Amino acid sequence: MVILGIDPGSSQTGYGIIDASNHVHGYGLISLTGDHMVRIQQIYQEITKIIQEYKPTTCAIEMPVYGNNPQAMLKLGRAQAAAMLSVLNQGLSVAQYTPKMVKRSVTGNGNASKEQVAYMVKSLLKFNTSEEAISHDISDALAVAVCHQQRESTGEKSETPRYSGWSAFVRDNPDRVAQK
Repeated sequence: MVILGIDPGSSQTGYGIIDASNHVHGYGLISLTGDHMVRIQQIYQEITKIIQEYKPTTCAIEMPVYGNNPQAMLKLGRAQAAAMLSVLNQGLSVAQYTPKMVKRSVTGNGNASKEQVAYMVKSLLKFNTSEEAISHDISDALAVAVCHQQRESTGEKSETPRYSGWSAFVRDNPDRVAQK
């Protein structure tokens, strides 16, 4: 199993790829420019390239759950949707995790700081090179992948169902889809 972890953002999106043995295959930051619609397109295109390059077998993504600014939350939701659509269009399943679930999985504390998450990510994972300092967006993405790897190995499920494509979503949610 090779897991693509994604921490979606409207100005930067972090990603990390790990395997079931916690070896890091790659990680990085997608820096987004232009207006919001262009950024959404960039997320879709860059995640597609990452999938084609690293060939993960599954994906885990952090989901935005709360915020004081409704416009910011809307932008985060769109960023997440662009990443998910890219993943689904490449034929991979997607699992979603709340920030608290990710933090609890990696640090044992659902209220851990970003610094604590970054420290544990560096401690838990096996980097192929001497890993330099990584941004919080990247360590969060790697933490999402670690969370998914741990849940898959123990048989725990994500908070929301995973779908392997839009047809699977429609099949499982006929009441949520408008009928013609």
